[in-house]
Order: sequence, then C-alpha cells, then structure tokens
Amino acid sequence: MSAPGRRSSTFTRLLRHGFTDPSAAERLLDAPELAAVRGDPVLLDALGATADPDLALLGLVRLAEAQDPAELRVLLDTLVTAKPMRDRLLGVLGASEALGDHLARHPRDWHALVTYEAADLHPGVADFERGLAGATDPVALRVAYRRCLLSIAARDVCGTTGVAQTAAELADLATATLRAALAIARAAAPEDAAMCRLAVVAMGKCGGHELNYVSDVDVIFVAEAAEGPRAADEDKALRAATRLASHLMRVCSETNIEGTIWPVDANLRPEGRNGPLVRTLSSHLAYYQRWAKTWEFQALLKARAVAGDLALGEAYVEAVSPLVWQAAERENFVPDVQKMRRRVVDNIPAAQIDRELKLGPGGLRDVEFAVQLLQLVHGRSDATLHQGSTLGALAALSAGGYVGRADAVQLDEAYRFLRAMEHRIQLYRLRRTHLVPQDEAGLRRLGRSLGLRTEPVAELNRAWRRHASVVRRLHEKIFYRPLLDAVAQLAPGEIRLSPKAAGQRLEALGYADPASALRHLEALSSGVTRKAAIQRTLLPVLLGWFADSADPDAGLLGFRKVSDALGKTPWYLRLLRDEGAAAENLARVLSAGRLAPDLLLRAPEAVALLGDPEGLKPRGRAHLEQEVLAAVGRADGAEAAVAAARGVRRRELFRTAAGDLVGSYGTEESPAEQDPGALVDRVGNALTDLNAATLAGALRAAVGAQWGERLPTRFAVIGMGRFGGHELGYGSDADVLFVHEPWEDADEQEAARAANTVVAEMRRLLQLPTSDPPLLIDADLRPEGKSGPMVRTLASYAAYYRRWSLVWESQALLRAHPMAGDADLGRRFVELVDPLRYPEGGLGEDAVREIRRLKARMESERLPRGADPTLHAKLGRGGLSDVEWTVQLTQMRHGARVPGLRTTRTREALAAAREAGLIAADDADVLDEAWVLATRVRNAVMLVRGRPGDTFPSDGRELGAVARYLGYEAGHVGDMLDDYRRTTRRARAVVDELFYGS
Repeated sequence: MSAPGRRSSTFTRLLRHGFTDPSAAERLLDAPELAAVRGDPVLLDALGATADPDLALLGLVRLAEAQDPAELRVLLDTLVTAKPMRDRLLGVLGASEALGDHLARHPRDWHALVTYEAADLHPGVADFERGLAGATDPVALRVAYRRCLLSIAARDVCGTTGVAQTAAELADLATATLRAALAIARAAAPEDAAMCRLAVVAMGKCGGHELNYVSDVDVIFVAEAAEGPRAADEDKALRAATRLASHLMRVCSETNIEGTIWPVDANLRPEGRNGPLVRTLSSHLAYYQRWAKTWEFQALLKARAVAGDLALGEAYVEAVSPLVWQAAERENFVPDVQKMRRRVVDNIPAAQIDRELKLGPGGLRDVEFAVQLLQLVHGRSDATLHQGSTLGALAALSAGGYVGRADAVQLDEAYRFLRAMEHRIQLYRLRRTHLVPQDEAGLRRLGRSLGLRTEPVAELNRAWRRHASVVRRLHEKIFYRPLLDAVAQLAPGEIRLSPKAAGQRLEALGYADPASALRHLEALSSGVTRKAAIQRTLLPVLLGWFADSADPDAGLLGFRKVSDALGKTPWYLRLLRDEGAAAENLARVLSAGRLAPDLLLRAPEAVALLGDPEGLKPRGRAHLEQEVLAAVGRADGAEAAVAAARGVRRRELFRTAAGDLVGSYGTEESPAEQDPGALVDRVGNALTDLNAATLAGALRAAVGAQWGERLPTRFAVIGMGRFGGHELGYGSDADVLFVHEPWEDADEQEAARAANTVVAEMRRLLQLPTSDPPLLIDADLRPEGKSGPMVRTLASYAAYYRRWSLVWESQALLRAHPMAGDADLGRRFVELVDPLRYPEGGLGEDAVREIRRLKARMESERLPRGADPTLHAKLGRGGLSDVEWTVQLTQMRHGARVPGLRTTRTREALAAAREAGLIAADDADVLDEAWVLATRVRNAVMLVRGRPGDTFPSDGRELGAVARYLGYEAGHVGDMLDDYRRTTRRARAVVDELFYGS
C-alpha cells in the first residue's frame, strides 16, 4: 500500500494526466505485475495520452496478469523501451474495451503491435491473408481476424493512418476474411467446390474500400458450372454454390466462443431475401435489364470482385457496369433517389434522430447520397467519376467542375470527421452502432480519441454540430440541384457532343443557324480549364431550354455574351450549376426577346438575382426610394446623381422583366403562374414604384444642384394616366402634373422661378443620352395642355378647375396619385380634385354625351393608318381604351356614393363596380379578361422587340415569342390571334352596351 504522502502526490498527478478515478488507478498501479514499471514517468505520460486513461490502465493490468513470468518481463521491457509499441498498445487499450478483452484472452497477441516497419503502415489484402493463414476453422479465424484488427486499430488511434486509409484497410481485411471463410467452406465440402465456380462480389462500403470497424459486409454471389471432367449441370452447380455461399456466411456471421466477426448480408441480390442466394451471370443480367429498381443500380455503384473465382466476379462487374451508368436515364431517376433519401430520414425513431451519425440529417448518408447521385448523373459521359469510394468520387466531382472546390473541401473535411467519430464509437466495444453516446464518460472518451483534450465534450459537440450543419446545407444544395434532373433526362449522346452530332442536334432542336451555334459552343466549352468543364455540364441542358423558346439562336448568343462579360467572375458559373433554378431562369430570360438580355448585358452582375428564390420579387417603393436617394446623395453632381439612379432602375427593370418572364414561362422548379392578372398587377406595380423612385431621385438631384436641401417652395409630382393608376407597361411614358406651394416666408415670384427651374432640370437630366430604356415624363395632361404653364401652385390649380375645367380633364384626374416630392402637398392636391372626378350627383347627360363623343373621335382619328382594329391592343376593338373608358365613366357616375370606385386602378374599380351591382358579374369578367390580355400583349411586344408597340409583331419569330409569353406552345400563333380576337370581340359587345348604351 502506498504511503499517504505518495498517494496524495500520485493522486494529483493522475488527475493531471486525465484519469477520472484516481483512487482506482492508484490501486491498479500498485498491482504486483506492474512493479517493474510503476515509477516510470514515461508510462504515466503514455497513459495520459490515450482516449481513456482509466480504461487503458485497466486493460494493461489485465494483459499483464495474463502473461507468464518470462513473457511479462518481455512485455514490460518493450513497454518502457519501445515508444511506438507503447503508444500503439496503450492507445488501443484506451480506445477499445473489446480489444482489451481480446488481449486478455489471447495475451501473446500484443506482439502484433511490435512491428513498426514502413511496409507495416499500409498493409494490403495479401498481408492480411498471411495474417489469417492457418485459420482452418471459424474459431481460429475469429482470433486471427481480431489480431489483424489490433494492428489496424493501433495505426488508427496513433494517427499513423487517416480515416480513409483505415477504412480501406478494414475493407482489405474483410476481403481476406471472406477468402478465408470460403476456403473453410470449400474444405468442408470438396465435392461442392469441384462442381461450381463461385464468385463473391462485395457491395456497399466493403466494395467501395471504405468499411467501418463493425458493419454488415454486403455481398452478391455469382456462380457458373465448373468446366472439365467434374462438370455438373447448371442446377446442380447452383445448388452446390448455394451451399458453399451459405457456409461462408455462417463462418463470418455466427457467434461462437470468440464472438462474431461481422454479418455477411446478401440482401442486395436480385429480389432481395426472397430471391435465390446464388445466380448465374446471365440470370443476374436478365433481372437487372427487366426488373431492377433504381436503388439497385445505385447499390451496384460500388460492386467489386473480392473472393472466389475472381475472373467470374470481374466479368459480373464488367457486365453490370454499363447498366449502372445508364440508370440515370430511367424515368424519374433523380426524384426516386431523392425520395429514397427522404424515406430513410423519415424512418429514424424520433428519440434517436439527434444522435444518429449515419442516417440523420447532416449525417454520413447525406454526403454519400449526394456524391452517388452526381456520379450516376454525370458519370455517363465522364469515366473519371467511376469510383467506388465516396472521397475519391468527391475529388473527381470537384476536379470535373460538378461540385464547387470550396464545397468539396468542406464536404471532404466533414465526411472525414464524421467517419472518424463513427470509427471510434464502434471501436470501443466493436458493436455496430451509429449513435453518438449520451453519457458524459462516453462523450469524453470519444472527444479525447479525436484529439480534443481541453474540454473534450464541449469541443466534440461544437465540432460535430458544425460539420453536420455544413453537410446538411451542402446536401440540400447539391442533392436537390434542379440541373441534375435536367441532365439526367438527356440522352447519352446529348451530353458530350461531337461536332457532327452537335450540329445535327442543334438543327433538330430548331436552331436556325447551327454553324454559328456550334461556334458559340466551341468558344464556351473548349479547353481544359475549370470554367470550360462547368460549361460542358451546363450547355447540353441549356440548349434544350433555349430550344423551348421562339428564338433559340438568340438565347445561345445572349448566353455567350453574358458568359464573356462575367468570364472572370468566380461566382457566375457556380451560381448556374448550384443555385436553385438559376440556369433555367437565365435560359428563359435570354431566349424570350431583346429587352431583358439588353438590360442584363449592361449590368451582368444582375445574373445573381436569378439564383435567389426571393431575387425576382419586386421591391417596394419605400425600399427603392431609399436606395435611389442614397445613391443620389453620394454622387458628385446632378448628372452623376441621375446616372446612379438610372443604375438602380436598370437593375430593377431587369428584376421585373426576368420575374415576369419566369412567372409566365415557368421552370421545372416553379411552373408557370396560372393567374395572368396577378402577373400584370405585379409588373404594373413594380414599374410604377420604380419610376416613382427614379423621379424622386431626379427631383433630389435637381434641387440639390442649386438649393441644397430646401427649395423655396413645396414641390410635388402627381402621377397621371397609367403612372397614376399603377398600370405602367415596359414601354409606357410617365404622365405627370407638377404642383408647388411657396413656403409662408418665401417670395412667390422666386418660388415660381425655382419650381420652373426644377421642372426644367428634371426633364433635362432624364433626357440625357443613355443606352437604358428611357423614362419619358409627359405633362400634356396639365391645364391648358401644351399651351399651359408646366408647373402651377395648388391655388392656381384650384382656380383653373373651378372656372375652366372640361369633362375630359375631370376624367383624366381619375388617375391622379402623388408620386414624388412633398407628401402633404400631394395629399392636398388629391383632396382638391376629388370633387371633380367623383362629382356629387354623378354626371349629367351632357357630360356623358361629351365623353362618348370624345371616345368616338379618338377611335376614328388616333388609330394608326392601316392598323387592324381587331388586333390593336390600345385603341382597337375591346382593347385597353374601350375597357378603361367604360370603367372611368362608371367611376364618374357613381364614385361619389360608392367608395370602392374611388381608386386610380382599373381592375380595382371594375371589381368595385361588380361588387356594387353596377356591372354584371359576367360582363365584369369579360372586361377584366380583355384588359389583362391587351396589357400582356403590350408588355410582350416590349419584352420581345425591345421597343414599345400596340400591335402584334409581323416578324414570325417575334410573333412566336409573344405567343410563348402568353402561354401558347410553339406553332400555335394562329390560336393566339384567334383567342385575342374572340376575347376583345366579347369585350367590345359589353362596351357597346355599358358605355354607348347600345
């Protein structure tokens, strides 16, 4: 027994070296078997370096107790003098209770840890076969297997080998074990062995050279009748092979006095456990060609011949390989694999999901499924992806540009960490588990085994959650990548095209100039750069999406221009490959017409909007105005300020146009929206808010250039027409009125001069030459029209409207809405004009006749010469003008008593008239449908041609693009025109009744 002083000193040292039960450790150190080394500080340091010093010391005492005296002296001498052996032995004892038990039962097996030669660092199958040699029965095989496992575990816990090398060694040991087990089975039944050729094909982790310490070893058995004098018929040969295979499985799987090795699982065979254990090669192929499910081809990805007749096994792997790499062409292949992964997660017990290292969200399966799916989809045309190991395949995917380099590095690090956790958890008791321990001692041992020594439990939990979070994020990004399903749907010959095949495919897809298209493809994808590799992945899919438009050539040309503009931008191709529906959205936008591509080429960085699920949603007026005013405030001078405001407008115009096109066409990820009215309202609101913000910026620039922060007069911009109605189209002018009101202490003449100067400066700034779509402000709806002053005081407007206002001006004021400048002044202007536009008592008959006369005159005088009145969206039969004048007449007649009619928006007023019973529901529906359709036609023309127009284009491709925007399939232009005529004809009939009283 130790003296109290020494006990106290030793007790403290033991605590410092990581022992959790120093009292028990003191008693163990006092064991007589350790007397020769008890005081050696080297031993205590070595124990303190293990995952669990208490467990390591207990295992050492048990091992020492099992030695005879001579062997004990050798053990203790080696322990003190040979550091590599000491670290290996104590490292194993501190990490694995099960291997400590084995050493206690087989005390001489510690010699397996003595050798430390270079060749010992990376043993292969042949080395393990030598280690298992002489094991002629199941018990001896288990002992020899554990002895080999000792050396693998020792290299692992000492850091001599990494997690991937350890997994590969475990797979090689499993291969040697299967061969030894088959030899035992053959020796027990030599007649069966003589009748057949039997091959063992490893699947899963064993096949992929990434086995765990304890795992089912998945196999498939293939057999043929033996040739030569002992040849048997096929049925007899299969029965003999089945007996051999069954015996092999029992040798490995059954438990005896030495425990078990691991279960051999043949359930991945055709028909699973209901199918025959052994089949011929031709029977396997017949099944895979006719009946196999998607998951079975995914399982075959790692197939590798490991035992028995290797020539037959390799013939099997060679025969099924083409089927594996064709699996992605199966209908619903990608959704099926994704569904299977979700099903695995759904089946995890709720109490275990947070501890599940393998199957849970952010676990090992997330990495493996993502990698395997990418392999199967892209491996059809890229043989570098034909790899069995997860980490090897991940590296190949990164090298080929299928996965981002940073993403691949993060996934690699996370996978190695999670696999290391799994290895150490299983190594402790050599049990098949993937659950992280819950007890403090288990977490502490696990953390220390991974090198986390300061606060093992806290550090382990932080690292584990961090890596799991990375895995889950990247799994969602990669595994559910929309581009994958699109690539999978391509035929093999469409993925990597020869020039001849590419030309033929381009012609078949409808490209008008295949030669030019080929030149674009060559420029984008030739070479060995990573950029070219990613383009080769994207282009086959993009070609199909471009072809789903009226002008594929324009789409491809636009893509080349954008790619050239962003060629050195690292995020661009990653965005298209990885993020949501970005690639399909870009294809739709580039091939839909001129406006959106022109905007994008002037601001290519706006491509980033296409990858953000929220990126195509218009931003509100307050947000836009804040950004515009901030940009104006930072600018040096008025012209630079307006240029900055235009930059915001350019980007937001693209956002609106792209969102409109994607919403109209839809994508694989987001089908076309079904309500055209919602699309029209969204575009109208977005363009109105954007132009209002731009005018606010121009006003701030005009004022700041001369007056700084405060103009001598209050000033407001009132929106009129479609601007005031929040119904702007892409080609609409902004109709406005300007109103001002001098401050109480201001000189009225000076205020008037300032207001006129501001208006002139705003107009000048907005008319500066630019390549952007212009923002034209039109003030012709002001009192006295072009003859009247450009800006008036609020009092002047009041006097004019009181004395001179005509009925058409009251009608025009139905759309008046404040858009920029002094909000209070804008509100008071609206209060001023409300009695004019919503007159008490409604309209007199003279006013109604005057409105009808003006409408008839407009129809006869303003419709362009030669225009087809049945196809003119604005002034034609049942077009915008017809619907709007009908609604506006209703507003002026009844607005004073029906609050819902007091709105500047056509569709809102129409809905209110219907609600109030002023327009029949069916008639209101007809008018609404016609108005929405005519508005969409105008928007389509601007999107397609890049310039405004009120009639359908005459060019065939442009007309086809308009039809595509309106939801018609290729070749249905005639249906579009017929539907337009029919819709507007019905609307005109309603207008004749409601407006003209016919």
